[in-house]
Amino acid sequence: MTGASVLYDVPGPKTKARNRLYSVIGGIAVLAVLAYLGLRLFQTGQFEPAKWNIFNYAGVRSSIRDGILTTLKVFAVAAVLSLALGVLLAVARLSDHKPVRWLATGFVELFRAVPLLITIYAVWVLMLSNKDALGMSGDAPQFWALVLGLTLYNGSVQAEVLRAGINSVPKGQREAAYALGLRKTQVMTTVLIPQAVRAMLPTVISQLVVTLKDTSLGYIITYEELLYSGRLMAGNIIAGGDSVYIPVIIVIGSIYVAMCLALSALANWIERRGRRAKTGIGVAEAGDVANAGALTAVVAAETAADTAADTEN
Repeated sequence: MTGASVLYDVPGPKTKARNRLYSVIGGIAVLAVLAYLGLRLFQTGQFEPAKWNIFNYAGVRSSIRDGILTTLKVFAVAAVLSLALGVLLAVARLSDHKPVRWLATGFVELFRAVPLLITIYAVWVLMLSNKDALGMSGDAPQFWALVLGLTLYNGSVQAEVLRAGINSVPKGQREAAYALGLRKTQVMTTVLIPQAVRAMLPTVISQLVVTLKDTSLGYIITYEELLYSGRLMAGNIIAGGDSVYIPVIIVIGSIYVAMCLALSALANWIERRGRRAKTGIGVAEAGDVANAGALTAVVAAETAADTAADTEN
């Protein structure tokens, strides 16, 4: 080991050369597979202009546009609800009351273990059988079944992410806040959760990308999101005497990739902006003197605790 900052032995010249060789071989293998697939598609006539000209039709473009909008609508609602549910479950799992903690733990473990497709289908069946009592019509049962299924699963996963973030906050901050007389709710909402969200933001956004991709499971309950729209087009359009499955798959898949990359880029931008954010304390207004004093006391308590720990060591 050359230093405490690395977790493995630094590779020498021979290892570096071998790694570069493996990288070149791997890259050539991937390119060869892609070239073979492209050749097979070309030989089967999948790149014929007649098959790709279908995307110039207004009806096809409208179908793709509507599929994208419904997909984004489901994602937006499910993302907000799953984050809210995740915070609620994370706080419940850290509760001092055993029944609350056990109930939250059972909820999280259940919906993390059950396949998402089964959850969506079960919720859809329940809503279809009670749609009159719920006052639903049209595609509302499909929409809410998909949203609730995504919320239950991703909310359970986000709960574990946030719980890990809360537990990663140094104990000194929690103890200092309690020493000031803050209640547990105040400690959780003003000290722990904000830091947990900031620490786990990349993982939270990664799970949101999974939520966006999982909206494609709406096809199983006939909800007209992007994948379902693509299946309808591929099954109903004939070009040059042949189906257009491959062009539709390529276009729909590219749209999903673009949306996920856009969401990932947003996550990276938020993370960079958070790192550049100023952490200094501004001048308090007259009505905020008490809050400023409390914040100063928290910082002082943390500094004292760190100093005491260093002295003991």
